[in-house]
Amino acid sequence: MTTAQYHEAVEWLFLQAPNYQIDGQKAYKPGLDNIRKLCDFFGNPQDKIKCIHIGGTNGKGSTSNMLASVLQESGYKTGLYNSPHLIDFTERIKIDGKNCDKEFVYHFILKLKDLPKEIRPSFFEFTTIMAFEYFYQQQVDAAIIEVGLGGRLDSTNIILPLISAITNVQLDHQNILGDTIEEIASEKAGIIKPHIPIISGDENETVKSIIKNKADKENAPFIDASLIKAQLKSDLKGNYQEKNIRVVLALIEELRKLNFNISHQNIENGLLHVHKNTGFIGRWFEFSQNPFTICDTAHNLAGLEHVFAQLNAIDRHKHIILGFVNDKKIDEVMKVLPGNARFYFSKPSVQRGRPPQEYEHLLQEAKISYKIFSSVQEAYIAAKENCRNEDMIFIGGSNFVVGEFLEKNLEISE
Repeated sequence: MTTAQYHEAVEWLFLQAPNYQIDGQKAYKPGLDNIRKLCDFFGNPQDKIKCIHIGGTNGKGSTSNMLASVLQESGYKTGLYNSPHLIDFTERIKIDGKNCDKEFVYHFILKLKDLPKEIRPSFFEFTTIMAFEYFYQQQVDAAIIEVGLGGRLDSTNIILPLISAITNVQLDHQNILGDTIEEIASEKAGIIKPHIPIISGDENETVKSIIKNKADKENAPFIDASLIKAQLKSDLKGNYQEKNIRVVLALIEELRKLNFNISHQNIENGLLHVHKNTGFIGRWFEFSQNPFTICDTAHNLAGLEHVFAQLNAIDRHKHIILGFVNDKKIDEVMKVLPGNARFYFSKPSVQRGRPPQEYEHLLQEAKISYKIFSSVQEAYIAAKENCRNEDMIFIGGSNFVVGEFLEKNLEISE
């Protein structure tokens, strides 16, 4: 297999299978019938691995990667399935911090041609079975599986995990999951299985109540991670990580009950070396010191509120590069934009990307200093040119904006 063949196969996969990240709601295939058929076709590898299931609106990626890092420090061969990827497809499927083997991806994509005609998987369904098969073939000790969207009808919900967690519940993807916190919480609580412990990280009593009620119906032990007191630190920056750390600690406690040997030193080292152990980037990622540049993939109102609050706490003039996709409520984001800033808007270069011209009236109403650019890279170059002395740059608003920026500017070693 050549590099060109790999890229051609991945490109073909993107074109053949409906992809929510690119196409939006029309690519979303709710229900587990299709993934069940797909897993049956490949021999149900998900039943042959030990899984940990992590859902929630925000914090899934950080929590998954922190837990993976701790398990790696404890000597366990650890699989990690996250989405979306920022730069290369293989980031979605990792073992001990190493991206999925491109040769495996190439040959697995070729197997699409052997699928029965009645199975027409979505992009996410196909990548999910790919992850299960890879983790099974590589005989991982534990596979951490992040929910793609929602929970109840998500493709990953076919697994029977050792333990599950819901980091939090916020308004996001309302066009699919429901218009209220209660509706979305019910969808996310759909990952709760009979007798399998469920950890809740949300402090909202309404959310807690919905998750606990579902747990009680399923006779599943309910663990409230928001009650955990911890002073542990992580190399994943961002004030919001304190809440994610509590969920990780609750997960570890349950894993210990299942005879996983995880020491306090393993926990400390794992939390402090997430970047090194898992290669995770994107959440409050310090791209450079000169100029001081931060990337963050927060893309819904709750996530952006946390990030913007942290930006407001930094006493520097800010150059903020933002872009959004079509289903985001930009009028709400305008209300929480950081002060002391100049803004640079660009459309993410995906089909779902929203041209800033469509919401320029909101920018004008917000009375902010802004300019629109034809690409994220052009916006970054302009921001860098305008940076003075102690100014800083922030890049965010969408996974795609951060991914575009990193692809252009981060040196990736093959």
